[in-house]
Amino acid sequence: MKIKAIFFFLFSLFSISLSFSQQKENITQFPQITGYINDFENIYTPEEIKELTEIISLFEKETGNEIVVATIDNISNYDSFEKYTIDLSNYWGVGKPDKNNGLSIILSKKLRLVRINTGIGTEEVISDDFCQQLINKHAIPNYKEGNFFTGTKLMLLAIIEAWR
Repeated sequence: MKIKAIFFFLFSLFSISLSFSQQKENITQFPQITGYINDFENIYTPEEIKELTEIISLFEKETGNEIVVATIDNISNYDSFEKYTIDLSNYWGVGKPDKNNGLSIILSKKLRLVRINTGIGTEEVISDDFCQQLINKHAIPNYKEGNFFTGTKLMLLAIIEAWR
């Protein structure tokens, strides 16, 4: 009887500690969404934010499709930029739940990374290959020169043209 009690106690203790260690890895404090443009690295001027916001806002009014841009300086406790950006987009709820028509452009000047995430409904029109082509054509050359606004705007315009 004592052996069963000790075994149960140790098993319970092990289960609880395992649960806490898994929770610690999965808990991330994502920043709160501030609008269409979430410039947490402060790389855009107020005028640039206004222009990008107007482009996205008009597109959403025309189509109902949602686009969000974010700049971030870290990926918290994540090992992968890709996984962090997907989870951030899901946390923010980019896109209408019934249509999955969201798209996010997330870049990091500090980490020198950029990714375009698409909702399931968006993938029917905007493929991952197309997103990578936009990154290669517009983001990388402009971002290397410090032209974050230009690279972002060109990607947005190409996405909107393809998504209409």
